[in-house]
Amino acid sequence: MLKESRTPIYANESNRTMPKTSTSAAEELHRHRNRLLGAFPKGKVPDFMLQHSRLLDEYFRNSFETSLIGPRMDITRNPYVIIAQGGYGRDDQCVHSDVDLLILFEKRVPEKAEALIREIVYPLWDLGLEVGHATRSLKECLSLAAKDFEILTPLLDARFVCGMSRLYSTLMQMLRDKVIKRRARKVIDWLVETNQARHIRFGDSAYLLEPNLKEGQGGLRDYHTMLWIARIKFNLKHPRDFEYLGHLSHEEYQQLVDALRFIFNVRNRLHLLSKRKNDQLHFESQISLARSLGYRKANGQQPVEQFLGELHEQMEFIKQQHLIFLFEQGYEKKSRRYKRRAKVAKIEGIVVKGDALTFSASHLVKTNPHLLIQIFAESARLKLPLDVEARRVVREFGYLFDAHMRAEPGVVKTFEKILLTSAPTFNVLNAMLHTGLLARFLPAFKMVINRIQYDEYHIYPVGRHLLRTVMLLKQIKDLENGNGDPLAAELWTEVKSKKLLLWGALLHDIGKGQPGKNHSARGEALIPEILGEKGYPPEDIETVAFLVREHLLLAKTAARRDINDEETALYCARRINDVERLRMLYLLTVADSMATGPKAWNSWTATLLRDLFFKILNVLENGELATQEAIALMARKHDELLATIKPKKRHKELEALFGAMSPRYLLNVPVENIRAHVALFQRLEGERFVWEIEPAMDSDTRIVTVCAKDQPGLFSRIAGVFTLNRINILDAQVFTWRNNTALDIFKVQPPPDPIFEDEKWEKARQDLAQTLEDRLDLEKRLATDGDRRHNTRPPAMARPVRVEIDNTTSSFFTIVEVFADDFPGLLFRITNALFQCRLDVWVAKIATNVDQVVDVFYVRDFDGQKVDDPEQTDIIRNAIHAVLPGDSVSPQETH
Repeated sequence: MLKESRTPIYANESNRTMPKTSTSAAEELHRHRNRLLGAFPKGKVPDFMLQHSRLLDEYFRNSFETSLIGPRMDITRNPYVIIAQGGYGRDDQCVHSDVDLLILFEKRVPEKAEALIREIVYPLWDLGLEVGHATRSLKECLSLAAKDFEILTPLLDARFVCGMSRLYSTLMQMLRDKVIKRRARKVIDWLVETNQARHIRFGDSAYLLEPNLKEGQGGLRDYHTMLWIARIKFNLKHPRDFEYLGHLSHEEYQQLVDALRFIFNVRNRLHLLSKRKNDQLHFESQISLARSLGYRKANGQQPVEQFLGELHEQMEFIKQQHLIFLFEQGYEKKSRRYKRRAKVAKIEGIVVKGDALTFSASHLVKTNPHLLIQIFAESARLKLPLDVEARRVVREFGYLFDAHMRAEPGVVKTFEKILLTSAPTFNVLNAMLHTGLLARFLPAFKMVINRIQYDEYHIYPVGRHLLRTVMLLKQIKDLENGNGDPLAAELWTEVKSKKLLLWGALLHDIGKGQPGKNHSARGEALIPEILGEKGYPPEDIETVAFLVREHLLLAKTAARRDINDEETALYCARRINDVERLRMLYLLTVADSMATGPKAWNSWTATLLRDLFFKILNVLENGELATQEAIALMARKHDELLATIKPKKRHKELEALFGAMSPRYLLNVPVENIRAHVALFQRLEGERFVWEIEPAMDSDTRIVTVCAKDQPGLFSRIAGVFTLNRINILDAQVFTWRNNTALDIFKVQPPPDPIFEDEKWEKARQDLAQTLEDRLDLEKRLATDGDRRHNTRPPAMARPVRVEIDNTTSSFFTIVEVFADDFPGLLFRITNALFQCRLDVWVAKIATNVDQVVDVFYVRDFDGQKVDDPEQTDIIRNAIHAVLPGDSVSPQETH
């Protein structure tokens, strides 16, 4: 890292001479260090790590000069030297990082060396500093370095502190001659492989919600790896040599310095905040750090979102430089050299050089600026990256890519080639993003490049998410055997206009670059301007605008609406209105969800989305025939059910029961389950409720089917009993028959102790019986021992409660959506509030596997009517807010 020579913060003190014992030297170090640490958070020490390192140097030099043990070891016969290693050796000594020290003897290590350690190192331990020290002879040091590369790598950063400088020089020369030169390839292979293993373990810190500043991809260790490889291959002495040796342009080196300065600033502040060595940027630290670094709310973003956006930008730069450096040194992800490919560029002025593309001469770009985008089209075609010089040229001459040029038909055609070219592993749009050309071609993209959404749902910044969506969409046909979607792979081949679909993927979140609510509508409003400039006809613009406007429709409907209700499919079909658009929207939804992260795409969401797609497709293809098919399906189930019931004299009884079942129940419950529910109903006679508990087929969960005489608040009471007995509800289906029978089906996690599971279920059964007989006050019991708010979300990530009321989607029900952080008893509190508002729950969807719980309830009042009066909806909203902890946000009510 570039170090500037600055005046130490303690330079003006009158007493500049250190004391003459290690103990008093330590006291002086403690005093100076505390002053330095006090000034750093105020921004008064821009070269903090250098000054911190120099304080330690002064301590060791004074300890060496005044040592009582050193003179007894006869330094003239057996010279020794104190050497700084690792971060201390690089002058990157962070607040609580280990002080990495080597005490090297020319000959054997004398017995008195242990006493020297006690004299020099122990006082530092007493100050609370972590000191990692090794005492070795020259021969032993070289031997160990040759065998153990964990010992070798700190030596690559070795720096003389005090003692016999000749011995330090001898070590460094012999290390290069006898170890590095002989084992260079082996050491570099080990460094690359170790790095890959580290990335797998710690992940991509450039996009993780809680990045590791040191070990994750894009972290400081990526920079260290570049440094170590350059020291081994090129005998690099100073980081500035990356520029002098041609591995980085001047601008790239300055960017590297800025990125490292920023990350080290964050790391040191994190150490101070944590009061220990810490590189994991947990949620609970992020808001405090953003405040400490001086961020303020702006452009619709919270300070912490701006902070994380800049952090991700800097870590992404380091990640890219690290990957490019490895590539240019002949290494790819698996530590193998790239095989030379006999590939030739087709554009005059662009050539293949080694394993990358470059311009044959940079001055050609000034006379033919179209080369700026043409080189990316060639990159996509040949699956080759741009080399360092080509990227530098694109950045420096990017100003030529003006408003007139980005609207030229030829330029648009070239971009379309990039957009359409398959990307099995190589994403050219990322390279366009990092060189700044993508934002020049699409100026609206500037506002989303490093825009962070501070939640546990969105893993990537908006700009990166958009590019990842495009990449996954182009790969979707190859994902059917992996974590993808076989239906999506099939639909991809049927879509007629892949170009417009990919434009929709690239721009679907573009509205997030502007402050305000409803980014889909804001994005839709931008599409005519963006694509109009590119010369697209109105019908194409409308198709892309539709995809941007409705890109959340399928995902939200699948997760928050009753997809078994035919009206849900009809509602979606009216908004989509075309089979081709349905295919495109489904593909965009799948790719968008995959690109968002695992909480947005999993087997559960995939199944819901696929079921919804087929229901909408059925409506679009068959129109009103869908209703006729529903009638025919219920008739088939009726006949199949009667055929299995003997004797026939029971048929009349069953006919009456069948007539009491709701159409929604008959359409969506398999015949074998209906048969089981009938048997459960027949056990109900004389009881308030009966239930059946069985293990789920697909996971370690339980299906609890409750058949009860319907009464107001039944669903809420069952939920409260489950909470009281520490049984967590994962999903719920509520069916009401017309004979005053309620059939509630819950998917739950079993009680925590499997040995006593039967006993726990029996206690829950007794609690429910007492509750239904009004002998157990659930609210009181839960307040004392059942409703502990074990919200696992750190306070920094807590999100406001939001209640939305929809009277549009369903003709017969008011839909209440509650967004809240999860805690035991949440469902009971909400449903009890609904009951207090004199509402019956007819359908419930419980979604607990996203960043916030979204509980959705189809309700009617006790008279069987929708709740569409504004005063009534305000009462419902206020009642729910009153029973939930946390702040609230304004609703987005739909009428």
